[in-house]
Amino acid sequence: MSQKTKIAITGASGRMGQMLIKSVLETDSAELSGVIERSGHDWVGQDVGTAMGGKALGLLVSEDAAQVIAAADVVIDFTAPLATLGFAKAAADSGTAHVIGTTGLSDRDIADLNALAERTAIVRAGNMSLGVNLLVQLTKKVAAALGEDFDIEVVEAHHHHKVDAPSGTALMLGEAAAEGRGVTLADVSDRGRDGITGARKRGDIGFAVVRGGDIVGEHDVMFAAPGERVVLRHIATDRKVFSRGAITAALWAAKQKPGAYDMMDVLGL
Repeated sequence: MSQKTKIAITGASGRMGQMLIKSVLETDSAELSGVIERSGHDWVGQDVGTAMGGKALGLLVSEDAAQVIAAADVVIDFTAPLATLGFAKAAADSGTAHVIGTTGLSDRDIADLNALAERTAIVRAGNMSLGVNLLVQLTKKVAAALGEDFDIEVVEAHHHHKVDAPSGTALMLGEAAAEGRGVTLADVSDRGRDGITGARKRGDIGFAVVRGGDIVGEHDVMFAAPGERVVLRHIATDRKVFSRGAITAALWAAKQKPGAYDMMDVLGL
């Protein structure tokens, strides 16, 4: 019997943290080796199973991230940028692979992560679902095929708890559209329209954001020209699509050499 991949989860008490824990427990080829919460959190020191409202698992929630990460083959992290950078350093120090689903990372954060990827495998993606990553590829191809007579708008919707905007997935789609057109997204990105903005600039890639209720995630990429529109859409109705993708990435990352990877690498797209 092959050895199971030891997976640690950060942000254990969060929505994604709990979903990831459940997904690891449901994966025959994986073992939940540790869970992490911030210092002072009510869950620290509790059995993670009972903390989640279920039966005891014999695994205590820890605030010692370095120790938990060092004991794992790979750590999965859907937290916040500052925390993610700390986890990434601990992972690099111990040679533990790191799967990052955290959004809201700055260009400086990403540069720091890429530097740490010289010491361990890091898989980072704004969205880890198979459907979204196929949508990214389609967006790139359609953007390359259609000229600037087609305006590009990325419209995304999420639950009212989400703190960053546009979503990491929306930015992935914007980057794909820009790459398809051979331009840099930062040069053509149009966000936060309000008031008398003037006419839309030819060639810009626009972003619109919706926040409300318990929307898991909806993303549209609209290519609009006089007389016609092409709309590419992905709708997520269950966070399991993200946790399943993260587990797939973790099992893959645990076998890789140091480097910066994304879901396209994991899925071979």
